[in-house]
Amino acid sequence: MKEFLRSTLATIVGVLVCGVLFAIVGVTVLAGMLATSSTETIVKNNSVFVLDLKGVVTERYQPTPFDQLFSDAVSSRHGLDDILNSIRKAKESDKIKGIYLNAGALMCSSASLQEIRDALNDFKESGKFVVAYGDAYTQGSYYLASVADKVIVNPAGSLSWHGLAAESMFYKDLLEKVGVKMQVFRVGTYKSAVEPFIGTEMSPANREQTLAFVNSIWEEMVAGVAESREISVDSLDLLADRNMDFQPAEAYVECGLADTLMYKDEVLAYLKSLTETDEDERLATLTLDEMINVSANKPKNKSGNIIAVYYAYGEIDNNMSASYDEEGINSEKVIKDLRDLREDDHVKAVVLRVNSPGGSAYGSEQIWREVSLLKEEKPVVVSMGDYAASGGYYISCAATKIMAEPTTLTGSIGIFGLIPDASELLTDKLGLHFDGVKTNKLADIGSMGRPLNEEEGTLIQNMVNQGYELFTKRCADGRGMTVDSIKKIAEGRVWTGVMAKELNLVDELGGIDDAVELAAELSETEEYNLVSYPGKEDFFTSLMNTKADRYIHGRMEEYFGDYYGGFRLLENVGRMDRLQARMPFDLHIR
Repeated sequence: MKEFLRSTLATIVGVLVCGVLFAIVGVTVLAGMLATSSTETIVKNNSVFVLDLKGVVTERYQPTPFDQLFSDAVSSRHGLDDILNSIRKAKESDKIKGIYLNAGALMCSSASLQEIRDALNDFKESGKFVVAYGDAYTQGSYYLASVADKVIVNPAGSLSWHGLAAESMFYKDLLEKVGVKMQVFRVGTYKSAVEPFIGTEMSPANREQTLAFVNSIWEEMVAGVAESREISVDSLDLLADRNMDFQPAEAYVECGLADTLMYKDEVLAYLKSLTETDEDERLATLTLDEMINVSANKPKNKSGNIIAVYYAYGEIDNNMSASYDEEGINSEKVIKDLRDLREDDHVKAVVLRVNSPGGSAYGSEQIWREVSLLKEEKPVVVSMGDYAASGGYYISCAATKIMAEPTTLTGSIGIFGLIPDASELLTDKLGLHFDGVKTNKLADIGSMGRPLNEEEGTLIQNMVNQGYELFTKRCADGRGMTVDSIKKIAEGRVWTGVMAKELNLVDELGGIDDAVELAAELSETEEYNLVSYPGKEDFFTSLMNTKADRYIHGRMEEYFGDYYGGFRLLENVGRMDRLQARMPFDLHIR
């Protein structure tokens, strides 16, 4: 018995000691990460900013403590705001001599690509160099790299140039196999978000609109590369028809897509020569994470004036954005934040940065209201990112001015509702039966045991129609157009920024920096500080708010790519708001 007690006591003591040790190690690791994340980067002379064109680019990104425990999760995701700010700081720093673009597998939507490319072109105006190298350029990373003074490919490497293709995933047959049918209610011939649930291929109208905006995006890409590489548009199209992805590396130099072939050690030697670094010395480099912690040269303005940039990105009120780090647009929070900006006398103008495919029609209407009130007090300039479609356009249309990138996807002015009918699954396949009583004939609308009847369907369709009428009126009022003229370009159709400008849905083309300049001009504010809202979370707040499944969602998204949004949709469709204002769910452009 004594031996048993001694053994038990020793085990308890051992567990306690291990617990204390793990706690100490945990606190030490957290403290180390906190210190690392807050340490200002010191820039050495003759440095090179190494911008890895790899991983996923989102509107804003802040790694959580959980991400930092898994370094691959951090290195594979980048915030567009961090990239643009880092390029700007590299331009302003006398100690940074150039940018080295390390190209690879990059997941980045077209408007974000264009904004990064514009920033790189602006960087070149400083007279500093931009050099690009890649073992395997994706088409997106090559589009960025084409601005470089020298484009280098590994002698055994590859370079993608094949044109654009867009496709959607259709779930109708899958759902039927498990006994689920989607009851769809919509307004808009081009409102194609519901098509994956009711068909197995694109409708003619959806095919028409998709081809139109894909061609528009491709024209922008080709025009940019043609100008930078001094190759004609026709020649670039012919090269795309050959599909340069599968050509030998020598062909890239012969056709002018690249300048030379080098191995990585040769590229390093070339960078040393550009920075006048001795061969036996270490090249001074800065990663994106290090650039984020480089202090800006511009001193803080003492006027007290603020131009606020408010970021609204992800899906509206559904919290089911495809990117695991984006929690979506919470209408209640956005309303409160915009109200605070409206009541803050130091804020002279607001740039509302919208990067959203839409979502809840109700949530969109609430944000529209607050934007309208904000505009009565101070200028509101919308800067559209990759998407500002459907609900994303809804929350934008009341602004003083709207600015979009040429390849922004916007419009999609339409409403729809989705109600699953799982009666076949529940009754025929699972053997569940439902019965009950009711006081009025429509009291049991939405019962799981049966589909909607004709009268119920009519009620819901009428509600969708009313939502569409309200949406088009908001757009007409905001853009100074008639409702009839809005309806002619609505019908749920998606437009690029270039197309939208011609249709008066957008005022000007440009990026977020252009929007800030316009906001300052409209508010007649010459001296100001630029402040981003909502502020990024500090370390401990981020630690407390991190969801347990974030890492898993991140890994699954990287594995499935753009198609992961479709899987998350099936998971969340039952929790969506009954009226949706959003563009196609899982359009995959590559």
